[in-house]
Amino acid sequence: MERKLIFLDIDGTLTLPGHNEPPESALRAIRAAQAKGHLVFLCSGRNYAMLSPLLQYGFDGVVAGAGGYVTIGDKVIYDMPMSREDTETALRTLHNGGVFCTIEAKDCTYGDEKLDEFLGAHNSAADRGNSEIERWRAALAGQLDIHPISEWDGRPIYKVVVMCLENSQLDEARAALEKDYAFVLQHVEAKGCLNGELINRKYDKGRGILRICDALGMSVEDTIGFGDSMNDLEMIQTVHTSVCMENGAEALKEISDMVCPSVEEDGLAAGFARLGLV
Repeated sequence: MERKLIFLDIDGTLTLPGHNEPPESALRAIRAAQAKGHLVFLCSGRNYAMLSPLLQYGFDGVVAGAGGYVTIGDKVIYDMPMSREDTETALRTLHNGGVFCTIEAKDCTYGDEKLDEFLGAHNSAADRGNSEIERWRAALAGQLDIHPISEWDGRPIYKVVVMCLENSQLDEARAALEKDYAFVLQHVEAKGCLNGELINRKYDKGRGILRICDALGMSVEDTIGFGDSMNDLEMIQTVHTSVCMENGAEALKEISDMVCPSVEEDGLAAGFARLGLV
């Protein structure tokens, strides 16, 4: 098999949502694929700080911040934070609508102080199927490092994560920002909760993958992507071979080339084996 570029979402794909320890089966599969000459990249909505604990496992680079920060090895090939004005506009208009927010810099994440109360009120089996909700629940339990948003010191922000009850709460922010930022939202069944992200239209996970292909002089036909939620959509649409986890969103499964077992059932290892990567 010719060398492949393999892109892995983290939460709900490589690890349980909000965790930093991949199953040993996944690590064995990744190492075996690399030994055969394939390159394995993290491709995550997490910022660099949140995904950095996973770098100890020897990945070949990252698409971080949903495509806003891209590396190959130690080399940064793309770096596109929001402007300070856009970040302040997002926070002002979202907070006016009563939306709970987190903002992600490269090296730090800040969250609204009452986010834990909001998540605590939405603790059903339904929202536990949403890997982003689970990531923030784990973060607030101390597994990921989130600081109070009042401590934001103006450092550049790459992404805004939102949680609210009604779509109408986003109207003011949409009017101000939707021209330049995609509002990527998922419905969580518990009480009509919405969870999603504001992502700069200049980038996404798919374009991060294309930037890596261009930098390495490789074709998109040599790419494989594994994901689980609708914030992996652009990755799934971009790669040549797309794989959704069994624990993933039904809509993503429908458009993926393959569905592999869940992250809790050694899904990555099974997917790698089925694709002949190990």
